[in-house]
Amino acid sequence: MGKLKMCGIAGIFGPNWRRAQLEAMIASQRHRGPDAEGMYIDSTGTTGLGHNRLSIIDLSPAGRQPMSSNDGRCRIVFNGEIYNYLELRNEIGDYPYHSQTDTEVILAAYERWGHGCLDRFIGMFAFLIWDERERCLFAARDRFGVKPLYYHQQPDGTLLLASEIKALHAAGVPMRPDQVAWSTYLTYGAYDHSERTFWEGVNALPPGHTLVWQDGEVRLSCWYDLAKRVGAEFDERPSAIVEEEYMALLNESVRLRFRSDVPVGINLSGGLDSSTLLGLVQAVQGAESDVKAFTFVTGDSQYDELPWVERMLARTRHPSVVCRLEPSDVPALSESVQAHQDEPFGGLPTLAYARLFERAQAEGVIVLLDGQGMDEQWAGYDYYQAAMDGTAAGLVQGTQEKPVRPDCLGPEFRALAAAFEPPQPFPDQLRNLQYRDARYTKIPRALRFNDRVSMRSSTELREPFLDHRLFELALSQPLERKIIDGTRKWLLRKMARQLLPRGVVEAPKRPLQTPQREWLRGPLQRWASDCIEESLNVYGGTWMDADAVRRAWRNYCDGASDNSFYIWQWINLGLMVETEVTAFYE
Repeated sequence: MGKLKMCGIAGIFGPNWRRAQLEAMIASQRHRGPDAEGMYIDSTGTTGLGHNRLSIIDLSPAGRQPMSSNDGRCRIVFNGEIYNYLELRNEIGDYPYHSQTDTEVILAAYERWGHGCLDRFIGMFAFLIWDERERCLFAARDRFGVKPLYYHQQPDGTLLLASEIKALHAAGVPMRPDQVAWSTYLTYGAYDHSERTFWEGVNALPPGHTLVWQDGEVRLSCWYDLAKRVGAEFDERPSAIVEEEYMALLNESVRLRFRSDVPVGINLSGGLDSSTLLGLVQAVQGAESDVKAFTFVTGDSQYDELPWVERMLARTRHPSVVCRLEPSDVPALSESVQAHQDEPFGGLPTLAYARLFERAQAEGVIVLLDGQGMDEQWAGYDYYQAAMDGTAAGLVQGTQEKPVRPDCLGPEFRALAAAFEPPQPFPDQLRNLQYRDARYTKIPRALRFNDRVSMRSSTELREPFLDHRLFELALSQPLERKIIDGTRKWLLRKMARQLLPRGVVEAPKRPLQTPQREWLRGPLQRWASDCIEESLNVYGGTWMDADAVRRAWRNYCDGASDNSFYIWQWINLGLMVETEVTAFYE
């Protein structure tokens, strides 16, 4: 069915760069595609494209990138999957293909529809297309930003782009922390809500945006806005019609994401969303489906969801693969994950996820499906109920508890923080919160964490519930189909009954958690203290009030707080200092 591509892409455009820079960018992203590297430099030396490829099947040169269009006008480097590429290939019709890849379908679609090709793609993608005739770069990122794309523009107009920030630094972009981003993160807890990254001069192309570079000028445009696609009006059709349409889309979304010639597995927790995913796998593949189900545990019954998972798997043929995270794993794993993240990440849950992808790779499972996105579609978080009751919700976990400690920061540094005020495109508060979480907070940060930990193990993560058609349909539903009498995700639960055992459908919402708070004040206390001291060695007295930080840390260790978010922030800053080169804090 074509080739899977766990890839890294890179490009340099402009008059002032060297071949060695592009080579360094490609080398820095080898983990994203260790099997092959490709590079194209045009005859003028103005354009350079680089690609890292992980070959799964069909090892012929036909699928290598950078790939040229049939007439040689365009060249592409691409990271991701266009799941409906077979349908598009049929729709485009007579085109002189030289491969069976979805990459070439992108080129054919671009030739047929221009920038409008994006609306026809169902998938996750970031790509660069160089149009030789127009001397123009066309870059695009998928609707929800599943696949990353970063860029830096030099004063002379030269533009550098890559899948990861480290590739830009490898090309010589200075490694200086963006103090506004760090202050915003430490003051408000906000990660990935804008184009700004944690590094000066490095921007993220926003989800659903294109970037055009021509003659040294960069233009960004929004090609997909979830709120505009949904509109202000609710879907007033009978519930039965909506359920039928939504279930059909669910089945198609999962079916498309099984297009693979290598083993596919699923990430399974005991919650409603991943259990729904397993039920859909059964519906799509049949009762004989035996794809492996991966679950992480920590050995703490208060958090581990293995009993729920075992209940779900009991009536299937799916092997259960349990991936355990131990406290002794955390120090070395944290350094490795931090080196791949390039920016702050989400603590022990991200580390547990990293263990899961390591195990999948060891088991020969190169593609994993995940259940991200249902809470944002169907109002699954507890603070959505609070919003319907007229109570505000915070940026980090949506609770009223203060998860950050701005009082432990230096006053001048704290003053740099940029308070984030998300757009309010809908007339109702619930959908505004759902939109905020999908576009600016929860989904963007989860996708960044997950992309990096999956690519760290050269595995591909697919998100069937982030199919835009599902999101648009769910977000347009009236409030009473989402929350009834305190029951969140009401209509989803109703639909899921045809897929799941009753006990799973009725299970209460349980956040995906680890014993982070207990481990940091317990077996990991010395390690955590060393990381915090590392951050204070560099930033105490400027960014941070060292005495206040140490006092808060002692109080935490003494059991004064169950909130470990701000503790992890300080640990994460120490990890950044340890794992990045000295230039990080110059």
